[in-house]
Amino acid sequence: MKIISSKTKLPKIRGKSLKWGVVGCGRYLENNFLPTLDIIKRSKLISVYSSKIERAKNIAEKFAAITAFDNYDEFLKSDINAIYISSENYFHPEQVIKAAENGKHILCEKPIAINYSDAEKMINTCKKNNVNFFVNYRFRYHPLVKKAKEIFDNGKIGKLIQINSTYCLDISPSTNFRFKKSKSGGGAMIMLGTHLLDILFHFGGEYTDFYGYSDNVVYKSEVEDFATAHLKFKKGGFGCLTTSYNATKAFNKIEIIGHNGSLVLNGLFSDSDHVTLTINFEGEAKKTFRKKANEQAVLIKGFQNNILKQNVPTIEYSALMNVKFIEEFYKKTLNTEN
Repeated sequence: MKIISSKTKLPKIRGKSLKWGVVGCGRYLENNFLPTLDIIKRSKLISVYSSKIERAKNIAEKFAAITAFDNYDEFLKSDINAIYISSENYFHPEQVIKAAENGKHILCEKPIAINYSDAEKMINTCKKNNVNFFVNYRFRYHPLVKKAKEIFDNGKIGKLIQINSTYCLDISPSTNFRFKKSKSGGGAMIMLGTHLLDILFHFGGEYTDFYGYSDNVVYKSEVEDFATAHLKFKKGGFGCLTTSYNATKAFNKIEIIGHNGSLVLNGLFSDSDHVTLTINFEGEAKKTFRKKANEQAVLIKGFQNNILKQNVPTIEYSALMNVKFIEEFYKKTLNTEN
């Protein structure tokens, strides 16, 4: 993964644990992130922020946080040194920039912003203030994705031909911010496709060009319920992604096709406990590996270790490229008025 690193080492953190604050109290935070954080040694939840104080208090009580806030500036003054931002997309830029200016290390939900200009400001502010800026692209942290990347990097599959990726769910329109274009930035592409882009860039690197389509195939709302794109990688080969809010039984998977072999990841985007990696090389028997893992825990541990071990701050450049692609995608696609 391409990163931007400052040459200045991190300021020392007192104590042996990372003190967390969390921003935004949605279902993923409550049902996934905080239960995972609770099992991570050397990480402790201290503060909770929500624009609705009762919601902040409820989450704080449930997960034994010390303080709850509905004022973001006061929240930043609490005894925390790391922040997980899981608010609505359009809040991310202001919250990330303020956090960085207050010296907090940041783990931000995807996408980091709904336009490239804001994303660039966020990246530059984090770099200027010498803080870590990680993005919650958790799927690439699964051990079998890491294994697939090792195989890919050693060249065993030969010259890359194409990476096919699918992440389709059935999500009917509601009052949720995901269906308000001004708050989310778009539909299936920016909310689900962003994960596929992260995987494509993780393996294929930078892109040079693409074409794509977006539409409302099943559900009518402000945002698209279907998006697909085909892109060309700078280093060679192609990438294809398909994502939607309208499919109940899609075969969601990642397929990496090379001249001498292929890799297939199944179950990565499902509720299944296990992910499988199938390896198929020329002249060898096909092999399938199955692994149960909590990729969110792996990501949090990596973020934590990067801070507590006083390593050089890391800023994820790929998140900026992700926003750039999505912004260009919405400008190019035929169905721009959803």
